Amino acid sequence: MQVVTLLWILLAAIAALAIVFLQYYYRKKRKGRLPLLLSFLRFIAIFGLLLLLINPKFSKFDYTLEKVNLVLLTDNSTSVGPFKKDIEAILEEIDASSQIKERFNLQHYQFGSNLNEMDSLSFREANTDIGKALSAIDDIYATSKTVAVLVTDGNQTLGKDYEFLGTNLKVPIYSIVVGDTTKYEDLGIAQINVNRYAFLKNKFPLEVHVSYNGPGNRSSLNISVNGRNVHRETINFFEGNDSKVVNVLLDAVSVGIKNVQVTINPLENERNTANNTKNVIVEVIDEKTNIAIVSDVLHPDIGALKKAIESNEQRSVSIMKSNETTKVIDNIDLFILYQPTPSFKSVYDYIEKKNAGVITITGTKTDFNFLNAIQKRYHIEDNYPVQEIYPVKNEGFSKFDISDFSLEDFPPLQSNAGPSTIEVSHSTLLNMQIKGIDMASPLLSIIDGENRREALLFGENLWKWRVQSYRNNRDFRNFDDFIGKLILYLSSSKSKSRLNVDYNSIYQGSNDVKISATYFDEAFIFDANVDISIVVKNEENKIEREFPLLLKGGFYEVDLGSLPAGTYSFKVTVEGENQSKSGRFTILNFDVEKQFSSSNFMKLNQLSKDSQGALYYPAEIDSLIQNIFHDNRFVPTQKGKENIVSLIDFRILLALIMVALTLEWIIRKYNGLI
Repeated sequence: MQVVTLLWILLAAIAALAIVFLQYYYRKKRKGRLPLLLSFLRFIAIFGLLLLLINPKFSKFDYTLEKVNLVLLTDNSTSVGPFKKDIEAILEEIDASSQIKERFNLQHYQFGSNLNEMDSLSFREANTDIGKALSAIDDIYATSKTVAVLVTDGNQTLGKDYEFLGTNLKVPIYSIVVGDTTKYEDLGIAQINVNRYAFLKNKFPLEVHVSYNGPGNRSSLNISVNGRNVHRETINFFEGNDSKVVNVLLDAVSVGIKNVQVTINPLENERNTANNTKNVIVEVIDEKTNIAIVSDVLHPDIGALKKAIESNEQRSVSIMKSNETTKVIDNIDLFILYQPTPSFKSVYDYIEKKNAGVITITGTKTDFNFLNAIQKRYHIEDNYPVQEIYPVKNEGFSKFDISDFSLEDFPPLQSNAGPSTIEVSHSTLLNMQIKGIDMASPLLSIIDGENRREALLFGENLWKWRVQSYRNNRDFRNFDDFIGKLILYLSSSKSKSRLNVDYNSIYQGSNDVKISATYFDEAFIFDANVDISIVVKNEENKIEREFPLLLKGGFYEVDLGSLPAGTYSFKVTVEGENQSKSGRFTILNFDVEKQFSSSNFMKLNQLSKDSQGALYYPAEIDSLIQNIFHDNRFVPTQKGKENIVSLIDFRILLALIMVALTLEWIIRKYNGLI
C-alpha cells in the first residue's frame, strides 16, 4: 500500500474523531457509558464512509516458473523405417531423462509431408518435407521460448530446401542424424523429363538425368517401352563429374498408354539399387486441337493465352493476322478473335461457313460498330470511356465445372464497352463489377448455338490474371486449367453432361491418386444430395474394389492412395440415376524415399549451425541432454503477476455503516435523545 493512502486513512480517522467530539463532547457534560457507545457507533459510520471514498488498495504478487518448450520432432517417413529401433531408443532416453523433465516442457511431433502431433510412429509416410515441419514449429512457438530436437536422416523429398532455413528460424535446432552417414559409390536415375502426350507417328523426346557418387566408373543405360528395349547407351563417369544428361528421341508407333522404363545397370558393389530404375508414362494420341489466335494488334494477352492453352500438349496454338488465306486457316478447330475490326470480315465469313467454335475478346482497340453489324446474336453499346472491370464468378454456372477456379486478388480488366444485350440463349460465367458496384452486364458469357458454341469476353489484360495466379499459388495452374476447360467446352460439339469426372491418366506413385466428380440435376444445378461411387478394376489381376466419393464443397472426391502400383480401369456411377462415366489410369511404382543410399548429415549440420544449435549422433544423446540442460538460453523464467486487491470489501463495509447508524438511532430513540 502506498504511503499517500495510509496518510489519507489517518486523516479520515482524525476527521471522524473530530466530528464525534463536536457532536457528543464539545460543550456537553454528559458522562457514563451511553455517550461513549453512541460516539463509538458514530465514529464507525463516519470513518466507514470516508474509507469508501478513499477506497484503499494494496498489491499482491504471484510468482510462477515458466519452463522452456522442448519440441521433439521425429521423421515418420519410409526412409528412416530401417532405423526404427534407433529412433525409439532416442525418444525413450529423452523422455526418461530427469533433467529434461526438470527443465523443459516436452512436446512430441512427427512429420512426413505434413506436421502432426505425435501419436504412434508408423514410418509409412511416402514423402518428407523437413522445411515445412520446421517452419510450422517456428510459427506455433513464435511467442514462447523454445528449443527443437530434430530426429531424421536429413533426406527431403518435398518442399523448399531446409539447409539454409536456420538463419530465419527463431527456434534453435539440435539435429540427431539417424542412418548410415557413410558415402558409398552409387548410381541413380535422378530425373526423367518427358511430355505427357505424344502424337502418333511422331518422335517424342526423353531427357534422362543420371547422378553418380564415387571415384569413377562406367555403366550402361537401357530404355524400354512396354517391355521392349528401344535404346541402349554406355556412360562413363569420372571423379568430379557426378551427373550426365542423356537425350533420346523415341518413336510413337501406336496409340495408347506407353510405360517407358529407364534403367542404369548397378555397379558391382552398389548398396542402393532402388534408384537405378524409374518409370514414366506417355500417352500416344492420334488427334490434336488446333486453335488460332487472330489479332492485328500486339498485346501480352496473346502470349498469355498461347501459354495457357498449350500447357495441355493436346492443343496447338497458331498466331495469325486477319488477312490470312483460307488455306492457312482451314485446319483450325477453334478461333480466338482478339479485338476484331473490319479487317476480320473474311475470318467471320469463314467461321459462319464452317460453324467453328469462337472466342471473341474485346478491348480498347475493338470496332464495336463492325462487331454489331457482322452478327445478330448480341449487341454492344459503344462510345464509353475506358473503365476498370473486376471479375465476379457466377457460382450458378453449370456448363462445366469451375469450382476450383479462384479469382482471389485478380486485377481488373480494361474495357470501353458499354452495356451488352445478348439476343440468344446464353450463360454468364463471370459478372462485371465496376467501382465496387455489381453491374447487370456480363464480363464473360457462353453462347450455345445449334451448330457451334461461342464465348464473349469484354475486357483486355488477361495476362495479369495469369501472373496473379502464379503469385497466389507459385504456378499458373489456376488460370491455365480455367482456360483449358473453356477451350475444351467450346471445341466440343457434344451435348453437356450432368456427370463430369476429373482425373489424371498417370500418377507418380500412390501419394496423390485422387479422382473428383461433379453432378448436376436436370436443371443443371449442382446436386449435393446424391451418392456417387467408383468401381476400380486392376487390369493385371482383375480384382475390383468399390469406393464412395465424398462431398467436398462444390464437388465429390475419392482418395485412391491405398491402391498399389498398376494399371486400372474405373467406372463412376450415380446411385438411382442412369449416369456413369468410365476411364483408365496408371499408378507408377515409384517410392522417392528409397532413392537415398545414406543420411544427409552435412545439410543437417548446416541447419543446426545457422539456427544456433548443434548436430549429434544417436550415441551422443547424453551429451545432447547435458548441453541443452546447462545452456543458459534455456533456463526457466520466473514471471510475476501483480494483482491489485481492495483492502476492504465494499459490501461488508456498507453493511457495517448501516448497522452502526441503525443502532445509534435506536439507542438515541430509546433514551429520549431524539
